[in-house]
Amino acid sequence: MVDPARARKMADRIKVIVAKRLERGIRDPRLGFVTITDVKVTGDLQHASVFYTVYGSEDERKDSAAALKAATGMMRSEVGKNITARLTPSIEFIADAIPENAALIDDLLREARERDTQVGEMARTAVYAGDEDPYVKPREYADDDDADEDGDASEADEPEAAPAPTGRHAAATEPDAQ
Repeated sequence: MVDPARARKMADRIKVIVAKRLERGIRDPRLGFVTITDVKVTGDLQHASVFYTVYGSEDERKDSAAALKAATGMMRSEVGKNITARLTPSIEFIADAIPENAALIDDLLREARERDTQVGEMARTAVYAGDEDPYVKPREYADDDDADEDGDASEADEPEAAPAPTGRHAAATEPDAQ
């Protein structure tokens, strides 16, 4: 296993070499507007996965994929000339799904905005199914029942005295009479 930093440096170097070679041109009319997005190198530096995108239609993407597959050997020899490794890694071109993923995310965000608008509209015009405040509140007693006409509390409203404790715990709760 090689140091991850070395694998990362080699991946960056391969990305630059392949991009420059594509910039200089490959004599394949099928090759469209290709952009190298990323390169991943295995831990043993024996295999490099080159991720790319193609600007254009689906047919142009298929044609560019075929052109890159045909140019894999030439790209590997170009990489072998320009890196300082003992072994040249095998190269595999993989179509990157970044544009499709970005379009999917844009569609999902648009749909979320539309749903938020619909929910906001429904909330603005919504009415309660029952009472506005469905929680039980304590009863409010009329003040007339608590006091008689003079404003004095009646005898029935006075609290009763607590019964004296009985039993074996009575001694512990009674004050000392000594």
